[in-house]
Amino acid sequence: MAESCSSNEPAEPAGRAGSRWIIVLAGGFLALAGIAAYSNSFSGPFLLDDMSAIVQKNATIRHLWPVWPVLSPPGGLTVSGRPVLNLSLAVNYAFGGTQVGGYHGLNLAIHILAGLALFGIVRRTLLRPVLRERFGAAALPLALAVTALWTLHPLQTEAVTYVIQRAESLMGLFYLLTIYAFIRGAESPKPLGWYAGSILACLLGMATKEVMVSAPLMVLLYDRTFVAGSFREACRQRWRFYLGLAGTWLLLGYLLFSTGGNRNGTIGFNVGVAWWAYGLTQFEAVVRYLQLSLWPHPLIFEYGTFWVKQAGEVIPSAIIVILLIAGTVVALWRKPGLGFLGAWFFVMLAPTSLVPGTTQMIVEHRMYLSLAAVVVLVVLGIFSLAGRRSLAVFLALAAGLGWATSRRNEDYRSEVSIWSDAVAKRPGSERAQNSLAVALFQAGRTAEAMAHGQEALRLQPDDPEAHFNMGTFLAGTGRLPEAVVEYENGLRLNADDSWYSLAMVHYGLGFALFNTGRTAEAIEHFQESLRLQPDYAEARFGLGNALASAGRQPEAMVQYEEAIRLKPDYPEARTNLGDMLCDAGKMTEGIAQYEEALRLRPDYLQARFNLGVALASANRWPEAVAQFAEAVRLKPDSGEAHYSLGNVLREVGRLPEAIGQYEQTIRLQPDFAEAYANLGAALGEAGRLPEAIAACEQALKLDPSLTRARDNLEQLRAAKMAP
Repeated sequence: MAESCSSNEPAEPAGRAGSRWIIVLAGGFLALAGIAAYSNSFSGPFLLDDMSAIVQKNATIRHLWPVWPVLSPPGGLTVSGRPVLNLSLAVNYAFGGTQVGGYHGLNLAIHILAGLALFGIVRRTLLRPVLRERFGAAALPLALAVTALWTLHPLQTEAVTYVIQRAESLMGLFYLLTIYAFIRGAESPKPLGWYAGSILACLLGMATKEVMVSAPLMVLLYDRTFVAGSFREACRQRWRFYLGLAGTWLLLGYLLFSTGGNRNGTIGFNVGVAWWAYGLTQFEAVVRYLQLSLWPHPLIFEYGTFWVKQAGEVIPSAIIVILLIAGTVVALWRKPGLGFLGAWFFVMLAPTSLVPGTTQMIVEHRMYLSLAAVVVLVVLGIFSLAGRRSLAVFLALAAGLGWATSRRNEDYRSEVSIWSDAVAKRPGSERAQNSLAVALFQAGRTAEAMAHGQEALRLQPDDPEAHFNMGTFLAGTGRLPEAVVEYENGLRLNADDSWYSLAMVHYGLGFALFNTGRTAEAIEHFQESLRLQPDYAEARFGLGNALASAGRQPEAMVQYEEAIRLKPDYPEARTNLGDMLCDAGKMTEGIAQYEEALRLRPDYLQARFNLGVALASANRWPEAVAQFAEAVRLKPDSGEAHYSLGNVLREVGRLPEAIGQYEQTIRLQPDFAEAYANLGAALGEAGRLPEAIAACEQALKLDPSLTRARDNLEQLRAAKMAP
């Protein structure tokens, strides 16, 4: 923040820089601008890690109380070791289940609150004695400009629109609140409450994301630069406060330890990646972040894994980064305000730039807080050159950035669109190719999915996830033997990995084996999947199906019930449980399961059909008629639905309608012998003997063993010959 010198003089009271109502209006403007820029993001789907952390694998967010399970998220997920992040997801789930709009809404609220905290920090810092003479008179409009540009910058979209990266924005909010509360405490004659709030915010941040580790040090550096004037004086005046801040590291250490110290094998110095190999990639990453801060194009959702093959590749980037770091070190002593900005930029990136990771070398959401340093430097630099004329420039920049953010959010409108964008900009990213393949497959574009899946395997032949996805594509197109081979390849390549995807591979292999008739082997793989991940509802469901096929109905029922406990909104599991209950003679319970499945998914044809059968078995004919009629409405080209509706209509004596349904069945399925037989019976009951005889004859022609049709035919012929 420009050049500064030490001073213990209190800041100018906020009222001299602008009245309260102007500050409130400025905050309202920031909030409205943020809402406008992100208004088109609320329908964006869950992406990538959202699925495992919210939709599929995280049962701990399904209930807010008791709170302890919520604060103990499972391993192997983005929420692991981050209880406050998990709690925020549980709040969303409590109010809207997996309806994505609520998650986007809370993400945006967090981002706007972070912007307001930054607004307070910048405004009050510009009013500090060390900066007041140069910037104090324009503190409010400058703080507004900084915050508007930071809030509306499209580089922030990944941390806001990608739901699970709430980890970054929520941590950022607590980081900024830690500093803001410290500033208020330093200015207050009664600072105790503000200092306690700063420590609490720091504690919450430590329980949100590990990047918070630097917060106590940045508060101390802020104190030295803008308040106390030296580290010694800062510690002398506020040693108890800093002891409290340092104490929050204990919580962070405990949470890191709970994930094995390496976030379940994905980051750390013991995950099989040399620190220097990863470090070389970060020279390109930091330069890329700086470029995107100044010109946010092209933004890329997934850069993919890459390694530096020759040191010469990074020399240009390394020179830039090393010079900036050296300049920051010098500025910390010669021009502390400017040095603070450089330190802010690098310290925020340090945890993810220095600690090796296995997959993500460049990730745009890491710039969430670091971007503030760049924006402050740009705003104060332009203001120093152009004075108050710069305000028009800032307004134009804010409008342009807000428009760019809105345009970027269009890329997030579907999984296909965001991954297509990533592949177009980074075609060598195996992960982007793989993810686009999955999105295309889910959209029913199987041929395109296979092509991108094959490209992912070409880029990285030993990637177990790519083999798993290819197995899923093959299974989905009925090529089950080939699917088994791909799943087995995935297991072979991932055999020693404790990552949760191993459970998914066992599940996929179990599914393929079950559908090729290898039930015993399928049961083994479903059980192994559940050993690795006991809360895997889909694997419980698959095991239930396999056990039922093997004649082990009581065990199957237990698995269906457990799948429903883990995932209450699981209509397939409820339908299969309903089948088993009805087969066991528990019609009332079975019907209740079908009805709940249909409440969850009203267009679920199988559940509706099975409910119709159960109601008919219970002699609840009018209700059965209603269910089969709805089945026909949902799927007019289903011969079986028309046939079943004809049967129940015949039972309640509505013969003309029953005959119409049988005739429609035959139009859809001309070789449906039973439909001809029942049509013959209904026509006979209606006194249309010649047509009835013809229908029964056709039934026997299609299926000579159909005894019911033969008996009806004899009776009809006898009736025709009777005087």
